[in-house]
Amino acid sequence: MHSTPSLPTHFSDQWILAQRPRKNPVDQTRPYAFLVEKERAADGRIDDVATIFLTNRECPFRCLMCDLWKNTTDDPVAPGAIPTQIRWALEQLPPAQHVKLYNSGNFFDPNAIPEDDYVDIAEEVAAFRTVIVESHPRMIGRRCWGFQEMVNGELEVAMGLETAHPGVLARLNKRMTLADFERSTDALRKRGVPVRAFILLRPPFLTEEEGVLWAKRSLDFAFNIGVQCCAIIPTRAGNGAMEVLAEHHQFMPPTLESLEDVLDYGISLGLGRVFADLWDVEKLAENIPGGPARVERLRRMNLSQTIELRIPIECAHPSSGGGPRQS
Repeated sequence: MHSTPSLPTHFSDQWILAQRPRKNPVDQTRPYAFLVEKERAADGRIDDVATIFLTNRECPFRCLMCDLWKNTTDDPVAPGAIPTQIRWALEQLPPAQHVKLYNSGNFFDPNAIPEDDYVDIAEEVAAFRTVIVESHPRMIGRRCWGFQEMVNGELEVAMGLETAHPGVLARLNKRMTLADFERSTDALRKRGVPVRAFILLRPPFLTEEEGVLWAKRSLDFAFNIGVQCCAIIPTRAGNGAMEVLAEHHQFMPPTLESLEDVLDYGISLGLGRVFADLWDVEKLAENIPGGPARVERLRRMNLSQTIELRIPIECAHPSSGGGPRQS
């Protein structure tokens, strides 16, 4: 009889790497994705935001749940490649007021985004009111402050808090504590840089009920230390490690109802913007009563930041199965 190998007590880089499928082929002269979508800005306006998913070297922090490495290179990109990617994407996209430069890891990692490219990057995004980049809390420092001075608009930094559950956070191989996140948030706020936090809904090792509870506690933690915006991300499979955890009953994606609960709670706090990350959300809505209508409610609430009445399940159209779509 086949037996499933036991899980390690510590999830090391080596173990996580060993579970991975192959990376996707990428071109360092082109971003691997780009789009414009509407988002509620800090001033309450509904603005267009250009998001450019930059192709660059893989993040050195190999978090247990991460799948962003799939569209990265093994080696640093050539000087000038990142500004070229940004310029090319903006030529394809309609106008927008804000831009997200998401690079599957840390903008301030010099092996991912060459520091010598900062000036050219700043010039490419000079027309935007806000420039949003992502970073690991431990990479906030001199390079961040230097780039802030170069940016014409306001710099905003998005960081992965993931969860306020200290035991689970320690097992994610993120090499970060809640104290680390708080220190980086404080340093950014003191320099006038708004902070956006990514929060996982039902990370590994939690039940559905615990996942909802700790997502809410994570929102509380983030807003209490000065974060101005939070994005709730349903934890997903697809990176190899999560499939192994699922085989051991240590992970299961959250339900759409849980995402509804956490978004309702976050907006009810009135302490800052809270968004439900709807990337691939159709998978959560597949074959459940009222799935598509419930997803549309979340989309509207992301923009309005106002809680709407839940969709009555008994009123859902019988054909509203809602299959997954390509993102």
